[in-house]
Amino acid sequence: EVQLVESGGGLVQAGGSLRLSCAASGFTFDDFTIGWFRQAPGKEREGVSCISSRAGGGYYADSVKGRFTISSDNVKNTVYLQMNSLKPEDTAVYYCAAKRGAYYSSSYYRTLLTHPSAIDYWGQGTQVTVSS
Repeated sequence: EVQLVESGGGLVQAGGSLRLSCAASGFTFDDFTIGWFRQAPGKEREGVSCISSRAGGGYYADSVKGRFTISSDNVKNTVYLQMNSLKPEDTAVYYCAAKRGAYYSSSYYRTLLTHPSAIDYWGQGTQVTVSS
C-alpha cells in the first residue's frame, strides 16, 4: 500500500521557520518525483516544490524561491521541505505528492507543479499557519 505521511506543520510567527517531512512507503522511492503542494481556503491547489532523488536537483515555485529548500533522504525514503522567512500568505494545508517518473528537467518539474491532476499519490496534508 502506498503511503505518504506528512508531519512538521504548525503555527509560527511571520519570519519564522518550519520543516515539513514526507515519509514515503509502498513504492520504489527512486522511481518517483516527490513534490509539495499547498492549498489555502478558497484557493486552488498550488505547486510549491519538487525533487527527484535519482535524477537530482529540485524546483521551486517563484513564490517560495530563495526561502524554501527541498531535500531527500534516500535511506529513510523521506522528503523534507525547509521553510524559512515564512509569510502569512504561506498559510495553507501542505500536501506531499508522488508522481511516477524521475527526470532531471526543469520543464518537467514546472509542468508537474502546475498540473496537480497528474499526481499519482497524495498524502493527507499538514496545516501550516503563519501569524502576522
